[in-house]
Amino acid sequence: HVQLVESGGGSVQAGGSLTLACTASGYTYRRNCVGWFRQAPGKEREGVARIYTGSGNTYYADSVEGRFTISQDNAKNTVYLQMNSLKPEDTAMYYCAAALATWVCVGLRGPSVYSYWGQGTQVTVS
Repeated sequence: HVQLVESGGGSVQAGGSLTLACTASGYTYRRNCVGWFRQAPGKEREGVARIYTGSGNTYYADSVEGRFTISQDNAKNTVYLQMNSLKPEDTAMYYCAAALATWVCVGLRGPSVYSYWGQGTQVTVS
């Protein structure tokens, strides 16, 4: 049974930082695509960043490029999203997702191609 669990969300002032974690159980991050998505009220779920765990290759949405960093810790089976210089428009529920197919890790694809999802963690920037 595959389970992804996000943690690390919270409330922070603009300009602050948060680090989200996505830990997998029943599943090993090994040559897979893991992405972070976010969804604000009334908006569609959008991709933020993704990492190919086989090589560490990363890709970011333009809106977060230079501020967010996605990384992996294979020993902990965890993917992180370090978020710096947070803005009020970053406020959203953040989700991690994993895909078995490696083609998903071309660019930053939409949520429908990911197979496994976490329950989300709220990030509020004021």
